Amino acid sequence: MDPAAIATLVQELFVADGPVDRPVRIASLVAFQGDHRTLTERDLPRIASALLAALLKEATEGGVDQKQEPAHPELTDALARTLHALGTVDLDDLRAVRLGPEAFARHLAIAAPDADEGLDADDARAHASLREAACDHILRFLVRRSPFVTAAEDAAFEERYAQDIVAAHDHLTIYGIDLAHSPDSWPLDAAYLSLETEADAGGPSAPAEQALAGRERVLLWGVAGSGKTTLVQRLAVSVARGDLPAPLAGLRGRVPFVLPVRRFRHDGFPEPDAFLSAVRYPHTAAQPPGWAERVLSHGRGLLLVDGVDEAPEGERERLREALRELPARYPGNIWLVTSRPSAVRENWLASERFTELKLSPLSREGVTAFIRRWHAAARQDITDRADLDRLSGYEETLLDAVRITRDLGRLATNPLMCGLLCALHRDRRGYLPRGRKALYDAALSMLLERRDRERAMLPPEGIDLPQEPKIQLLQKLAHRMLVNGRSEMDRTTAVETLGRHLPAIPHAARQGGPEEIYRHLLNRTGLLREPTPGSVDFVHRTFQDYLSARAVVERHDFDFLIDHAHLDDWEEVIRMSVALARPDECGYLLEGLLAARKDSRPVHARHRKLLAAACLEHATELDPEVRSRVHRYTRDLVRPTSLEAARALGWIGPIVLEMLPDPSGVSDEEAHRLAVTATSIADDRAIDYLVRLRDRASWAVRAQLAGAWRRYDTDRYAEEIIGHLDERELDFPVSDLEELRALRRLGGRPCVQIAGALSPDQLAEGLVAERLTELWLAYDLGADLDLSWLAVFPRLHILRLSHRNTGVTGVPEGVQVIVAGA
Repeated sequence: MDPAAIATLVQELFVADGPVDRPVRIASLVAFQGDHRTLTERDLPRIASALLAALLKEATEGGVDQKQEPAHPELTDALARTLHALGTVDLDDLRAVRLGPEAFARHLAIAAPDADEGLDADDARAHASLREAACDHILRFLVRRSPFVTAAEDAAFEERYAQDIVAAHDHLTIYGIDLAHSPDSWPLDAAYLSLETEADAGGPSAPAEQALAGRERVLLWGVAGSGKTTLVQRLAVSVARGDLPAPLAGLRGRVPFVLPVRRFRHDGFPEPDAFLSAVRYPHTAAQPPGWAERVLSHGRGLLLVDGVDEAPEGERERLREALRELPARYPGNIWLVTSRPSAVRENWLASERFTELKLSPLSREGVTAFIRRWHAAARQDITDRADLDRLSGYEETLLDAVRITRDLGRLATNPLMCGLLCALHRDRRGYLPRGRKALYDAALSMLLERRDRERAMLPPEGIDLPQEPKIQLLQKLAHRMLVNGRSEMDRTTAVETLGRHLPAIPHAARQGGPEEIYRHLLNRTGLLREPTPGSVDFVHRTFQDYLSARAVVERHDFDFLIDHAHLDDWEEVIRMSVALARPDECGYLLEGLLAARKDSRPVHARHRKLLAAACLEHATELDPEVRSRVHRYTRDLVRPTSLEAARALGWIGPIVLEMLPDPSGVSDEEAHRLAVTATSIADDRAIDYLVRLRDRASWAVRAQLAGAWRRYDTDRYAEEIIGHLDERELDFPVSDLEELRALRRLGGRPCVQIAGALSPDQLAEGLVAERLTELWLAYDLGADLDLSWLAVFPRLHILRLSHRNTGVTGVPEGVQVIVAGA
């Protein structure tokens, strides 16, 4: 039954006119009494009969167990008497809507005590159910007819919804910490680290909050673990609370919709009124009819579409179409879409005016800040002085380790890896494994075995599984998700999967059935969670990828990997499989990636070859002939012909540095592309390659090298790169105090761009006054700021300010102020 047909029947019960700017008694609106009646009481049985048939059909189509034979007269008469009670119920439309269908139905039952006369027990139950269904449609009509009721109901729901958003997202869980009396999650404010974004390689970076300010549509790229979902949480909570940082003040009053793509069903992007049900919001029933549509129509929405890469590749085009159509249909809303870089090509949404930003790897300062914040959060509930001292000692030794040890520095480039390093370092009392495989093996050991054992915990619910059976079972779940192209599965599917594999794992089968083992894995491993009732996923996609790779390698299913290598969401699984496989298996897999395939498109063939190159660094042992063939097949692929291709090549990682051509004999245009690739690799080994570009006269090359300073060891980059760049027409960026001091040791520069929030005293002391002629303050100084301190720079004649800096005073005479974007 078309809901519009039911709406037409309900509308017939009420008069067409009546006040809509204040609450109105329902009895005065019914169409079968009063001065403006359009029905008689004799019409009620006819409407009741049609409505009853429609409601029964709606219930049947919705899967509700209801009578399916034609409605008999007793039920029709009962519903007619209930509808007649609308003329006597002592409620106004606003109060009725706020009661909801169930409570409103009880009011009608009291107002029509004789409605069930002559009904047997089954019919009485059917009438009660249908009465509530009718009340639901009546309340929807009352909301639609009155702007006053609509606005009041929307406001009440939005208040509740904002509270639910905060409750759901105002915390970060740091998995793996093993403090016996401390929680494993902390308030978002305590644990959140502001992330940095950049619009293009080598361009100035900016805090994410600042980069998002003033933009209506953003596609945000970030590698696994880079903090995309955390940023979504931060934005949702800040908007729901109305507690926004200054750059994002324009989001105040908006309604956040957190839309993880993995929750979407196969039927594509949901329509607005299905947003909440699609993400399994627990109070969807309280959502006023048409509320989300109204929010978007009025341009009040903040739509946070998280994880395009978690949609199967075959569904991404439909997702893209929705992201074209919905912003056009509902202008004025703010859209933030996130994805891993490999899942969508550059300019994927450019025609829809989406700005593309990339989350930067954590800088050295960012890593330091994360480690300090992590340990500060861990100290919150520790009272023993000795434990506090030990934790402080661990903090300092870890900071030294990631600064000095190259392998650890390469791993600590995003919040996920930093969190793992912090937890493992504390768990192992100052010892850390090296390499990706060793790191994940150690993390699994900590989460699956040592955590409970070292707390002297008794086996919960009588289940005591060693580490290996738990890993085997978790691998089955991860592999099932991989095969189905999903990062989330129904709880029932997870239990069924465990049930199929338990007989082959007798140690687990002896201790419980699939349901008991599932609960044990969920509650005790720290790797699984139920993000919503009835669904399960891994705490982070990287754990799913690693366990999937273990499963594939154990099954020797390398052809299975090769067949799917053109799918970007399989990249991490293939890389980790190489790290886990034996030498001959690595060779087979890499040869398979290089081999020509009849059904392979050129773009897929290129992807496979680059993936083979990216896998080399993960192979512990490999036949030199295979390694040589990979280099030979990929040599021509590492001479990018566009800036987009250059950036994409850099994302493969340090292995690319071994294959890039000697830049000494190339044109300035190609040298610029090579610089873009090399500076996209946040590894100090890139400095050795960039040294060969530092003497170029090309402004584009010099600017690219200058803008990458923050990604590398400050002193080494200053000495080997910054100190050699021709300073003509070049702004030298400074993002922190360490870089400011390094630039001073180099003698200063005439044109300096300050991208970090340094104080006037620090700038006055750190900049070389007699050299400075142009200064760019590329961060938010706030309003009503006195810049008279700039008088200490006698040669300064140009001052550039961010367009967000307004109301500044005290600019010295003779200094020209240029406001970006003005």
